Amino acid sequence: MPSVLRNRTYRRLFGAQVIALTGTGLATVALGLLAYDLAGADAGTVLGTALAIKMAAYVTVAPVIAAVADRLPRRALLVGSDLIRAGVAVFLPFVSQVWQVYVLIFLLQTASAAFTPTFQALIPDVLPDERDYTRALSMSRLAYDLESLFSPALAAALLSVITYDRLFLGTAAGFLASSVLVVSAALPRRARVSAPSGAGAYAKATAGTRLFLGVPQLRSLLAMNLAVAAAGAVVTVNSVVYVREFLGLSAESVALALGAYGAGSMAVALALPRILENRPDRRVMLTGALLLPVAFGALGVITSAHGGGWRWPALLATWAGFGAACSMVLTPAGRVLRRAAPEGDRTAVFAAQFSLSHAAWLLTYPLAGWVGAKAGLGWATAALGTIALAAAILAARLWPAAAGRVTEEKAPEGRAAEAGAGARGHVHEHEHRGLTPGHPHLRGARPAGAGWRHSHHHFTDDLHAAHG
Repeated sequence: MPSVLRNRTYRRLFGAQVIALTGTGLATVALGLLAYDLAGADAGTVLGTALAIKMAAYVTVAPVIAAVADRLPRRALLVGSDLIRAGVAVFLPFVSQVWQVYVLIFLLQTASAAFTPTFQALIPDVLPDERDYTRALSMSRLAYDLESLFSPALAAALLSVITYDRLFLGTAAGFLASSVLVVSAALPRRARVSAPSGAGAYAKATAGTRLFLGVPQLRSLLAMNLAVAAAGAVVTVNSVVYVREFLGLSAESVALALGAYGAGSMAVALALPRILENRPDRRVMLTGALLLPVAFGALGVITSAHGGGWRWPALLATWAGFGAACSMVLTPAGRVLRRAAPEGDRTAVFAAQFSLSHAAWLLTYPLAGWVGAKAGLGWATAALGTIALAAAILAARLWPAAAGRVTEEKAPEGRAAEAGAGARGHVHEHEHRGLTPGHPHLRGARPAGAGWRHSHHHFTDDLHAAHG
């Protein structure tokens, strides 16, 4: 896996991602302490509202940014987002009202909604070989998991010598360092695309979402996102309740439970590059999605038990299972997105994935908290487990095996051709008729009689089923 770090551009971009994630982790700890200073016992309400604002910004802003992203230099967009985030972090220690926190959080997350999809869409251009890109996806997953473990430990160490408000300065420093690394990286040129005549602002803002709805693999990914969000919500929201209230363990045990989730995710992320060389994405991702209801079933058994020392190790194993299954879905998702969208539409489709996946979290986060608080952990587990089961079954139905085989077809010339074509199948030229000007799939297409003509790697969806 470290072989991809020999690529100088990717090495700097990955460094920017890791440093920015660390700064974000410090801000998460500091924000909780700031909320307690401002609201006391109502700090949970403040944090819950801030989290809702974060998700709302992700859902609404990412598609808008994608609509104008092709007009902006990628370096300027990434660096500008980092500078905005650094500026917000500098201002956070000086707030004195809760509403000020909400405004700054919205600005911070708006900048993140611009940065993250643009960054994710850039990596396939930096690493066109699919094996290298798969390793990069695994490293990205590892970075997120390690941040969840490392940042709280770093924050705890820093809080022993400084006040919490200084942590925001560490966040600002992280974003500034990220911007420096982006500036120093030699970014590849963006693919030139021309939007069809008649493509307005609304058409551009919804282009990625419409691509999602038109491709079976992406429709399936939407359902898998919901299953992952159900699992992630019970871990994020209810870990402290399970450990402290249900099992009566210490605060340190909460960190251990979250660490078990991260360990399961990291173990799978490390193994996936080799696994995906021999197994199709569809099989791996759907296996992960279908394992999530199994993990919910195990959690239901633990929740219904009234005693026994076995419950704590069983909970750790269940949390690790959740992490492993989620990683099986999330790590290969970038490969599916890369194959399903023409090169010029990558930012739009990555932005749609960013927005739509967080819409699922916007549903499951409050469900985990409200049902758990009002009706008990058993009902919360049952509700989220039902969602995960229904979503996993729907994902399997939406992604037929035939579509998976066509999408993951390899170029016949072997590894050399695979490196040039990104291992995404054969490029073929074809014509579309009956699509209106402004349709997202027609970006870069040229008029041809009564239709539009273009070429791209073959994949099966509602628009291409007839091309065989």
